[in-house]
Amino acid sequence: MSLAPSALITGITGQDGSFLAELLLEKGYAVTGLVREASAEALGCSEHLRGQIELVQGDLLEPETLQAAIVAVRPTEIYHLAGPSFVPASWQRPGETIRSIVGSCAAILETVREADSGTRVFISASGAMFGEAPESPQREDTPCRPATPYAIAKLAAHELVGALRRNDGVFACSGIVYNHESERRPERFVTRRVTRAAAAISLGLQEELTLGSLEAIRDWSFAGDIVQGAWLMLQQDRPDDYVLASGVAHTVAELARTAFQCVGLDVQRHLRVDPALVRVQESTPSVGDPTRARERLGWRPRLDFQALVERMVQADLQALRASPPLS
Repeated sequence: MSLAPSALITGITGQDGSFLAELLLEKGYAVTGLVREASAEALGCSEHLRGQIELVQGDLLEPETLQAAIVAVRPTEIYHLAGPSFVPASWQRPGETIRSIVGSCAAILETVREADSGTRVFISASGAMFGEAPESPQREDTPCRPATPYAIAKLAAHELVGALRRNDGVFACSGIVYNHESERRPERFVTRRVTRAAAAISLGLQEELTLGSLEAIRDWSFAGDIVQGAWLMLQQDRPDDYVLASGVAHTVAELARTAFQCVGLDVQRHLRVDPALVRVQESTPSVGDPTRARERLGWRPRLDFQALVERMVQADLQALRASPPLS
C-alpha cells in the first residue's frame, strides 16, 4: 500500500498558499507549511486550516533553514510560493529582493538535487519577467526584458529551474503566473482596493475611490485556478514550464466599472484619479498565452473576470457588514 503524497508549501500564510493547501488536503495529501516563527505564529490566510497542516520553520534569507526543512519533511512535492509579491517595494530593497527570490530557489533546488529523492518542485515565476517584451500575449518562449528588481529576480529563478532541470535531471517546473486575485488578496493591491471601495461606498462607509492609471492593462485570474495549474504541472510525466494566465486583457477602468456594477453603482460618480499615482504605461500589455497549459495539462480555469470580481465584492460586503470600520 503506497503512502499518501506529501507536500511542503512555502508561503503557506498567503493567498496562494492557502488555496493550494485546501486543494491538496482535499486530494489526501499530508501538507506542511513553512513559517518564519514557531508554530504559534498567526497563519494568515491559512488560519482556518490550523490543525489540518503541519508546520516547519524556515526563512527565505537563510538558505540553511530551507534545506533543513526539506530534509525534515521529505516531501514528495514542494511548492515554492513564498517571496516578495508587491513589485514597487522591490525598488526600495533590490538586494533583499534578489536574495529572497533567487537565493531561496537555489537552496531548494540544490537540496532536492543532493537528496536524489525524486521530489518534484514547483517554483512560482511571474509574467512580470517579460517586461517590455516584443509581443503580447507572451508565451513560454517569449524573450524577456525585465524592468524591475522583482522581475529580474523572478527571471533569474526561472532560468535556474531550467538549468538544473537540463543539467541535473531535477523534476522542477516554473509556473509563469500572471496577476491572480481573490478575497484573500491584501488591500494594498489595486484589485482589493477597488472591490473593497465598491463594497464600502455601497454601504455608506466610504465616499470615493482614488486610483492612478485607469488604462493600465493586466491579465487577472482567480488564485484558486492558478494553484490548480501548479498542481497539474507536478503530475506530468516530464517537467516543463507553463504560463498560467487567463489570456484576456482588462484595464483598471474595467475592473472598477465591473466592481461598482456588482453593487448597482456608477463608478464615475465615485472615482477620482490622483495624478501622483499615475505611472508610465508599459508599451507591451502584460497578458499571458495559456495555450500550452490548456493543451498539455488540460487546465481549465473555473472563474472568468466577471465572476472573480463579483466573488471579491461579495466577500468584502460580507466582511464590512460583519465588522464595519471605525469612523
